[in-house]
Amino acid sequence: MKTIVHKANTRGTADFGWLKSRHTFSFGHYYDPARIQFGMLRVLNDDIVKGGAGFPTHPHNNMEIVSIPLKGALAHKDSTGTEQVIQTGEVQIMSAGSGLTHSEYNASKTDEVNFLQVWILPKEKNIAPRYDQKHFDEAGRKDQIQTVVSPEHKDALWINQDAYFSLLNISDGNTMTYNLNMEGNGVYTFIIDGSLEIGSEPLEKRDAIGIYDTSEFEIKAKGDAQVLFIEIPMN
Repeated sequence: MKTIVHKANTRGTADFGWLKSRHTFSFGHYYDPARIQFGMLRVLNDDIVKGGAGFPTHPHNNMEIVSIPLKGALAHKDSTGTEQVIQTGEVQIMSAGSGLTHSEYNASKTDEVNFLQVWILPKEKNIAPRYDQKHFDEAGRKDQIQTVVSPEHKDALWINQDAYFSLLNISDGNTMTYNLNMEGNGVYTFIIDGSLEIGSEPLEKRDAIGIYDTSEFEIKAKGDAQVLFIEIPMN
């Protein structure tokens, strides 16, 4: 098993007043040639947007974009005619495909929204743009791995890539095994909250570890923890 560790305090930062963001990978004004991407994972932004503020209409193409609200709600509108509010507990995916425009605003005029925005390079380029979102019951990830994005549909949101997003709320003292879905994939494991250990590496809130050249790995909770697994092709 090979690993690469990204501690929370090594992420890039941006503060525009209305937006405070931490960038795991090079994005915007933050550039680190050693942190361009992990496999097909290109962007992992941890964004906090003030009430009433947001991202005005802008374009995307040939990117799979996943948004996961951690606190608050996002108001989304795009050129496919979709207009939705994404609540905490829901996951949103947008296949930008051949091209679209969209805007994303805090759905509240007063309270902050904190969300993760993840960009995955697509398997097939120039597909028709598509949008989907779904609520996932938190009980479904209590000491078990809950897959929320998958190329195989099932109960998950579909993605145009051999990628899997999963959530886990693991209780203090428990040990879980993550079994990779596809040979040759790697897993970028992001600690949303709490503390745990993978291999001999201690990980705290907002730390991350990229894991590859293995078919499975163990997670040991050192306190209650919330985890996001992003499994993607490495090539």
